[in-house]
Amino acid sequence: MNDDTDSTEATFSEKRLRRIRSFVLRTGRMTKGQEQAYETYWPVAGLTLQGGMIDPAALFGRRAPLVFEIGFGMGQSLLEMAARESDKDFIGVEVHKPGVGRLLMGMGEAQLSNVRVYCDDAVEVLQTCIPDGALDRVQIYFPDPWHKKKHHKRRLVQPNFVAELRRKLKTGGVLHLATDWENYAEHMAEVMAVAPGYRNQSEVGVYAPRPDWRPLTKFEQRGQRLGHGVWDLLFEAI
Repeated sequence: MNDDTDSTEATFSEKRLRRIRSFVLRTGRMTKGQEQAYETYWPVAGLTLQGGMIDPAALFGRRAPLVFEIGFGMGQSLLEMAARESDKDFIGVEVHKPGVGRLLMGMGEAQLSNVRVYCDDAVEVLQTCIPDGALDRVQIYFPDPWHKKKHHKRRLVQPNFVAELRRKLKTGGVLHLATDWENYAEHMAEVMAVAPGYRNQSEVGVYAPRPDWRPLTKFEQRGQRLGHGVWDLLFEAI
């Protein structure tokens, strides 16, 4: 295969990765409190694509394990983790602006200094802003399942995307996936089973028990009472 062919395939792969979207853009108005939090804390904790490649040590003023969460919703579980794991630094990515405002509000109320946030597409953030080998943990909790079969190609967890995540993870780092859709759990398991550079941390079967660091959300508690399942997958970068 000649160099031109290799270049063409690489370009196609990059374009395909860029087409993956980690979200469904939802509109919504921020509350007055969220707006105030945005104005107050975004200059402190907000990050943008235009800022380019980050230096985590300079960003947080220390060297600490770095956790990257994609799609944190309203941010409650991310805030709980950041408060409980103060020895780690956290970067959250969410496109829903009210969710970002709520996270910033909670960050201010709890006086957390170990949280930074992007209000952008996670795919672009990873490619533009996160150095290779910088992340100790990547968290993708309850992503849009795109439950209709014709929409499965829109799911975030795809071979190209987990390959990109592998480049951003340190060796020994962990990719933690969680979903309450069994079909999506099966899809994730199939993708990860053949993904180069990963090892399943589960000692029994494909799925793992919920690790202590992932808080049990109110939504999940309600689901448990109704007999709904939740599937966690933990894969180590090797």
